[in-house]
Amino acid sequence: MEPQDNTALRTKLLQETAQIAWVELQRHFATGAVVYVSDSLDLIDVAIHISNDNKTMVENWLQAQQLGRVSDQQAREWLETDALVWSVVVSPWILVQPKYCL
Repeated sequence: MEPQDNTALRTKLLQETAQIAWVELQRHFATGAVVYVSDSLDLIDVAIHISNDNKTMVENWLQAQQLGRVSDQQAREWLETDALVWSVVVSPWILVQPKYCL
């Protein structure tokens, strides 16, 4: 269950989450500000934990490779396929999650 004080943050983040073409994030990727979130995680939950500076949870995700900077290879693949990603800003980071079409 989510603490009451995260309700407003969750609402704010949901309103700020959007699909964006990967090509639009190239400048941010070049500065190292784009962070990959595995599709096994909820993008908004990750954003909340990062906003709340929950180091333990973030370190667990980093170790499990469910969270990390977008690799050059992944960026290249997304650019070549004109990929769309879900994104949300948790300053100074832009969190992205691949958007898969079924």
